[in-house]
Amino acid sequence: MSLLDDYWQALERLKKNIPIHIPAGSPINNDTVALEAGRKRGSIKKSRKNFTDLIRAIEESEIYRKPKSSSTDLIKLERAKKENYRELYHQALNRELMLIERLAELEKDIARFNNVFPINKQK
Repeated sequence: MSLLDDYWQALERLKKNIPIHIPAGSPINNDTVALEAGRKRGSIKKSRKNFTDLIRAIEESEIYRKPKSSSTDLIKLERAKKENYRELYHQALNRELMLIERLAELEKDIARFNNVFPINKQK
């Protein structure tokens, strides 16, 4: 296992918010990744070519990290999801009813045409 593997594993733990060496919820940056990897602050340097991909991944991780939400925000989000699903359910029921009505109309048309133009199935 190389030195870089320790840093990459530390980054993954920070992304999952399950660090071992630093407090959970810490921001993701070069120093926190280094500390989480068991190294000194400042050990990840931009001047070292072997850290280029790691530094890029650290920057992207912090950009895409979800902000912490309060419990009221989470409740509002879940209520909005519930209302959305309820609306989708009602739309599906309406489509189902319209299709049943259309099917009944088409069956009546077929029955009417069979009476007008009887199809003799026997030859």
